[in-house]
This record gives sequence, structure tokens and C-alpha cells, in this order.
Amino acid sequence: MSEVEQSSEDGEAAAQATDSRMLDVERATKSGRPQPESDPDLESTFQAAVREGTLRVRRSLPTLLATGLVGGVDVSIGVVALLIVEHETGNRLLGALAFTIGFIALTLARSELFTENFLVPVAAVIAHQSRIREVLRLWVGTCVMNLLGGWMVTGLLAIGKPEIAVTADTITAPLIDQGVGLRSFALAVIGGAVITVMTWMERNCDTQGPQVVAAVAAGFVLGAVPLNHVIVNSLVMFAALHTGAAFGYADYIVLALWWTLGNMVGGMVLVTLVRLVQVGRGPIEQARRAPFQRMHAGDPGEVIEE
Repeated sequence: MSEVEQSSEDGEAAAQATDSRMLDVERATKSGRPQPESDPDLESTFQAAVREGTLRVRRSLPTLLATGLVGGVDVSIGVVALLIVEHETGNRLLGALAFTIGFIALTLARSELFTENFLVPVAAVIAHQSRIREVLRLWVGTCVMNLLGGWMVTGLLAIGKPEIAVTADTITAPLIDQGVGLRSFALAVIGGAVITVMTWMERNCDTQGPQVVAAVAAGFVLGAVPLNHVIVNSLVMFAALHTGAAFGYADYIVLALWWTLGNMVGGMVLVTLVRLVQVGRGPIEQARRAPFQRMHAGDPGEVIEE
């Protein structure tokens, strides 16, 4: 979608929201009930999240899988940069700064990570514009393809730059030491929260410049702490596995499931749930009054209202 079309669509949505608010005020005035106030900026951000979430869950399966695959490839660019910079400098903070390249790529290339889907699709479900099974389809498809794309890129890196094996082992050693425990879970909860806050900030931006700032900030925090992010950690562990790590894929799978749970708790409980409370009941009820639209079976581009 072009920027002009997007701007037009956002303008129409804002006008409809204004009309709906005026109607609510009129009804409340006639009934003698006080009209609850809502922050227009928060309401606009919520509406943008619902629109984006609806678009994401309605993708055709090939589009969904392709978006997940390129998301894995894009964030792999950041992981490659992290490994190379940390290998050459031995400085984790410089490596974290280099890692933000991957998040810039995700933002500008319109790809996405599995963990970026803890807010906008959930907002669409809360607004009754999507179904839970559609969100599950999005989560599974995006996660699998993120991992596949990252596995391929880190495999190529291991062939082209085998010397990064030492750095990959150094980065993954603390992950193995943490294992499945409270410490690793806490870092995963914060990791999921950071990514979901980034998603919320991006929905509040009209241009790509501020979106890139949000992406760089989130990417740096993830890499500098470092926090446990299931996709990023997986890619670093893949790099180690490709170069003969001391652990195996079974060890990795157990940790990945643990990080996934922590990321989901951080993203959906600490951020999405609280943000929806912050938005307030009024805008959510307003979104629910909009007719549910589902894709027409015969034409992926046509929608019909229910």
C-alpha cells in the first residue's frame, strides 16, 4: 500500500472515529449519563493497532509464510553484525549497537518477528475484528518461518566465517548456564515486553523516522542486557550449532519453549493487557460496533461484512 493510500485510509478512519464519538456524546447527553473521556492519541494508536492486526491475520498463507521468512532473514542481518563486531572488538555494547541493523531492516522492509504479534492481532481479537484461531495461525506460521530463515542465514555465515564459532560459543554459554529457571524466565518476560512496547510505539508514529528510532532503541536494549528473545537467541544458538557447539538441538528446543512462554507473558500481560486498560472501555466498545469483515472465499482481496 502506498503512503498516499495509507494516509487516505487513516484519515477516513479518523473521521469515522470522530463521528462515532460525537454520536456517543449525543446519546450520553440524552440519557443523562456522563460520557467517559478518552485520550485521542491513545484512541488513534489503538485504532491503528486494530487495523494492522486485522491485516496481519487476514493474510493468505503464502504471504504469511513469506513475511515470516524474510523477517527471519532480516533479523539475521543484525545477528551477523553482532557476531562479527563482537568477534573483532570483544565489546558487547558495540555488538548490541551493530545488532540494531536487523531491527532497522525489519522496520523498513515491512517484515516481522513472531514476538511482534503479541499486540496488534490481540487488539484485533479484543475489538471483535479477528478470531483466536486466526491469531494462532499467524503465530505458528511466523515463528516457524522466522526460525527457518535465521537457520539458513546463520548456516551460510558459519560456512563463510567459521572463525565466529568462538564468539557464538561465548554468547550462548550464559544461555545454557541459565537453563530453565527463574532468571532466564525473568529476562524473557522483559524481552517480550520490550518488543511489544516497540510495536505499540510504532503504531503511534505517522512516518518511518520515529519507527526506526523505536526499533533501534528496542534492538539495543535486547542486545546490551542481553535479554532473552526467542528468535534472536535461537539465531545465535543456530550459529553455534552450525559450528559444532557442545549442546544439541534437544537442549535448544527446551530453552526455546521456555523463552517463548516468557516472551508471551511479557508481551501480552505486562504490555498489551495494561495498554488496553489504558485505552479505556469506550474506544474498545466503539471498535466492537464496527461490522466484522472476513475475506471472501473466492477473492482474497474482497471482504464481506457480518
